[in-house]
Parts: sequence; C-alpha cells; structure tokens
Amino acid sequence: MSGTFVGMPAFPAAAREAVGDATLRGNLRHATHTIRDKRARAVAELDDWAALREAGRRIKDHTLRHLDRYLVQLEESVTAAGGTVHWAADADEANEIVARLVEETGEREVVKVKSMATQEIGLNEALEARGIHAYETDLAELIVQLGKDRPSHILVPAIHRNRGEIRDIFRSEMGAWGRPAPEGLTDTPAELAEAARLHLREKFLRARVGVSGANFMVAETGTLVVVESEGNGRMCLTLPETLISVVGIEKIVPSWRDLEVFLQTLPRSSTAERMNPYTSMWTGTTDEDGPRTFHLVLLDNGRTDTLADEVGRQALRCIRCSACLNVCPVYERAGGHAYGSVYPGPIGAILSPQLRGTGSEIDASLPYASSLCGACYEVCPVAIDIPEVLVHLRERVVQGGPAVREGNRVVLKPAKGHAAERAAMRAAGWAFDRPGALRAGQRLASRSRRLHPRTLPGPGRAWSGSRELPAVPAEPFRDWWQRTHGGKGEAE
Repeated sequence: MSGTFVGMPAFPAAAREAVGDATLRGNLRHATHTIRDKRARAVAELDDWAALREAGRRIKDHTLRHLDRYLVQLEESVTAAGGTVHWAADADEANEIVARLVEETGEREVVKVKSMATQEIGLNEALEARGIHAYETDLAELIVQLGKDRPSHILVPAIHRNRGEIRDIFRSEMGAWGRPAPEGLTDTPAELAEAARLHLREKFLRARVGVSGANFMVAETGTLVVVESEGNGRMCLTLPETLISVVGIEKIVPSWRDLEVFLQTLPRSSTAERMNPYTSMWTGTTDEDGPRTFHLVLLDNGRTDTLADEVGRQALRCIRCSACLNVCPVYERAGGHAYGSVYPGPIGAILSPQLRGTGSEIDASLPYASSLCGACYEVCPVAIDIPEVLVHLRERVVQGGPAVREGNRVVLKPAKGHAAERAAMRAAGWAFDRPGALRAGQRLASRSRRLHPRTLPGPGRAWSGSRELPAVPAEPFRDWWQRTHGGKGEAE
C-alpha cells in the first residue's frame, strides 16, 4: 500500500497520541455525527432498504464466487469497446504500468479523480519518482495534497481539518502548485470552494492524461462507473486525451441490472443523497467524445489471497461508502491516521491486514482496533459482518499470522506481539482436546477459588483494571450435572 504510511506505530500508540489532540477530536465528532445523522434520515425514506441491502450482499457474493469468469468477460467487453486491459499482480506492477503509459504519451503531469486504489498502491509517489506530477482534483484530496498530509477518511479525506486550517493551507501552498489563492481569502465554504475551482480549472484545461479509479465495472458491457459530488471527476474523465483507470478486481458487477441496486444504496449510505450529483459512465472509446485512448489496469494486490479466506472474503463486498467510519466510537476518537492505512476505520481494520498480511506490528494491531459494538455491521449497505471478521483476524494474529504466497511457495508469516495471548490460546486448545485434563483443571480451580486474585498481574492488569474477574463456581458444571442428574446424558 501507500508508502506514506510506512513506519507508522501500531494502532494503540498512534491512537493514544490522537486522543490527546482536542482539536482533532472536535473536528471528528462534529463531522461524523453530522454525516451519520443525515444518512439515517436518507435511508429511512426507503421502505425496502433491508431488501436492497440483502440484494447488494447477494450480488457481491455471487460475483466473488465467479470472479474469474466475470473478469474474463469484462476484459473481452472493454477490448471490444476500444479499450486496453492490463493485469497487475501487486502495487509495483500497477505503478510500473501506469508510469510507462504516461511516459509513452510524452506528458509529465496527470490530473486525478479521487481513487482509493491509487492511494493504496502509492501511485502519486511512484509517478513523482519518475518525474511525473500527479494533481489531485477532489477538493478534500487537494487539501490533503497541498497540506503534505495523509487522508484520514474514505469519503472525506480531510475530515480532520477545520475551515481555518484549510484556509491557511490554501494561502501558503497553492502558489507553489499553480494558481495561488485569492488575496484576502477567508474561511467561508463558498470562498474556499471558489479558490479550489480557480486553482484546478487551469489544470483541467491543460492536462492531456487523466487517472481514475472506478466505483463499479459492468462485466456485460465493459462500462466503468464513477460517482462523485463536485464535478471534478467529470472533468478528468472527459477532457484528457488519454484516460488510465486503476481498479481493484473486486469492483465488478455482472450486469446493468445489478448496478441499479448500488446506485440506490451507495449515495444514501455515503453522502446521504438520494443520488449522486455526478454519475459518469464510459465504455471504451469513441471518436466523437471523451478520451481517444483508454487503459484499464486491473489490480490484485492481495485480493486473491483475501478471496481464499471464507470468513475474511466478505470484506471484498465493500463499496467504499464509509458509513462504518461515521458510527464507530473508536474511529471518532482516534481518527483515520491511527490506522496506518488508506483504509481507516472498521473496514480498514479488516481489509488492510488481509491485503497486506498481519506480519507487521501495525497490521497485527488493527483487528484489535474495535470495541466489537456491531454498529458498523448495522449500517453496512452490503451487510459485511465486520465484528465477525475482526474476531477471525484476531485468531489469525494469535496463531501466528496468515499463510501467504512468496514466489512459488506458501509460508506462515509470524505476527509480532501478543505472545502471552498466543501462549494462553494454545494452552486452552491443548486442554479442550483432552477432556480428562480439562475436568481435573476445573476441579482444582473450584477447590482453590478462595486463593484467586481480584485482578490479574503483569500485562493482564490492563484488562482487569476495568473489569471484575468472574467468580469461580463452587463446583464444576460436570460435577453439578452428575450430582443432580445421576450422570444421564453427561456432556463430555
């Protein structure tokens, strides 16, 4: 994923620092509460929301089960429509493909539509290393880029910034990137938006290469879809002569009929709108309108490995609405940067460790960045059971990390940290496999219950500091059952 997050601390350390920033907490609280309240009202307008949610889940699950077939169909459709399809196994391959395609045009700058996939692979940094300047055109992404910052939210990357901070960034940085901010710029939303519009307009009119992602790809026609609220995407998708789209392989839907479901659920669940102000669709190229050359880069980058996990694969249903972030009590207090990934919040806590593996300290900590309250599952428009996947990934971390492919062999990646928990779980597994040993241990625990401490020593003190240890019963369940039922139907 993006190199901008390399070297960040594990979630507990990053979150501890973020919680101490009162301005950050205030910005996050105001923004997330506003968005989620609007979303709730928009969703309540639809009597069939539950049915749409279930339809979205089924479409995604069906597509993932037959992903190989639909990807081949998509390639055939895009090619027949005049586009060129490239396959990228990882971030390095995707970056190399895009950089080569830009260099072949002779251009040294590109305009970009907001794209999580290109952030995931660190495309901007890769292009910069080749002497190619990538200009973000989404307002929030522009704020992040000008501020030499990192995105902290899927829908609103600059959610951690308030209007005064944005004004200061525009005043100090815009001139170095192109047209400077107007004299006397204030922090009123209208003036900030106008300053961004004037700054970006010259880039739209000058650029010959555009780079995008896509919200959806329709296999039967080879159509790509981008939904947005500002119109910058429409400019990037239609004005340049060459368009390069980098899209994760899971973004596919089989048909136009399937697309209709998501065009209802995505805007309401993300921006709380009945429909997106701009829905751009393109199929290959045409001589009359839009780019003359179209390239589609299909990105794997860990998705195939994720697909192989029967529990974790449901994360690939995600349509990037960010509703889970706006209801998460952990995200609200810690912010997106603490997750060390372009995918923050609950979805990032299950997606990043699967795409990147749990071998690093930060990825091993992400499945624990949750209270398991379940609010994320309740709002997810494709019914991803995030708490279930979090618990599943915690098990993976405790057991020593995932099995991952290195070249032609599969190896087990050791996870850093959690040594005590890993030892405890292995001891419990040993005992549960041996009924006699378990029974003896239970009897010993019941007879020595008066000696049990009220709090745990060492690392366990943090857990028992806010919880009471459960009392050990006077006798084990099996002894009670034997005494009261005479051993009939004894459960072993």
